[in-house]
Amino acid sequence: MTNPVPAPAPLTGLRVLDLATLFAGPLAATLLGDFGAEVVKIEHPRRPDPSRSHGPSKDGVGLWWKLLGRNKRTTTLDLSAPGGRTTLLRLAGTADVIVENFRPGTLEKWGLGWPELSAANPRLVLARITGFGQYGPHAHRPGFGTLAEALSGFAAITGEPDGPPVLPPFGLADAIAGLTTAYAVMTALAARDRTGRGQVIDTALIEPILTALGPQPLWYDQLEYVQPRTGNRSPNIAPRNTYRTADGSWVAVSTSAQSVAERVMRLVGRPELIAEPWFATGTGRARNADVLDEAVGAWIARRTREEVVDAFEKAEAAVAPVQDVRDVMADPQYRALDTITTVDDPELGPLRMQNVLFRLSATPGAIRWAGRPHGADTDAVLAELGLTEAEIADLRAEGAL
Repeated sequence: MTNPVPAPAPLTGLRVLDLATLFAGPLAATLLGDFGAEVVKIEHPRRPDPSRSHGPSKDGVGLWWKLLGRNKRTTTLDLSAPGGRTTLLRLAGTADVIVENFRPGTLEKWGLGWPELSAANPRLVLARITGFGQYGPHAHRPGFGTLAEALSGFAAITGEPDGPPVLPPFGLADAIAGLTTAYAVMTALAARDRTGRGQVIDTALIEPILTALGPQPLWYDQLEYVQPRTGNRSPNIAPRNTYRTADGSWVAVSTSAQSVAERVMRLVGRPELIAEPWFATGTGRARNADVLDEAVGAWIARRTREEVVDAFEKAEAAVAPVQDVRDVMADPQYRALDTITTVDDPELGPLRMQNVLFRLSATPGAIRWAGRPHGADTDAVLAELGLTEAEIADLRAEGAL
């Protein structure tokens, strides 16, 4: 009996042009490429995507790019040059999706706005990611994830009560916007299946993170309630915090469910607190977080991390060790899921990085290769487009490649 032929990845046949730089737009394209889309990364000939030089490098090769550029063919093209404009319009005629994050009006300045792109390909979906959206009083401001984290209210509620607002030490707003844009692309493609026509996606970095923050606008609208900074505590439940163990480690405890809160109190030897009237609701427990934190923290402080985690698991209470990346790489659950997988790379050899975002039982995604060198596929992509060697040489002489 022969083994069944693996089914193609679900986005096989989809072609994406990634014109974006740094994180949100390129991440959206990466997510599409992970599930089979052909992604052509288009970078400026003399100014590569800055993510190639962000963070640590090895042997002169940026490591962040290896993750963000995976499953992408890399080409160079100066869109502001006449030959670059013409070539992009030809590429657009072969594509399903373009992802870009220039400031509003930049593509239009180059003669590559929506009228020109949709004329070249009426079925094209154009995903535009900016800091503030395509219109409004701040639309033309430079926009970065840090600004979105500040403007959305995220920083205002993050940090200790008497301390300053705290920004995340990673690209949180960009990551949320990248995930959102990948979802938006699939939504627009579903609409195209019905209408036969593409459309423009307008993603503003300041919006997806605001949705992720939950009901804060609703709370303010109805109650004029402004959530304060509470450190690791939640205004809605308790106990909920990080606690230091006897061996100097830390664990996180959550009691979002009432039954779990009761199990925790029995485990730490304070069952009498369950009978308190305020214990019956999450907000009541949150108002008495000092009492609950003292009870839980004192019990945990007398035990090692392994003892704490084992006891909580036996009691069916929610706990997790606070892990750094070293712990993550060795975590048995992550190993079972192959969350951190190994990719062979011609430049650096075996690389371990995050696997595709989710598992599909019948048509799974895969990492076919890590991020490739700047412009590695330029000639091949243009030859497939029908350009001759002479035409490619002319574009290179013009500075368009």
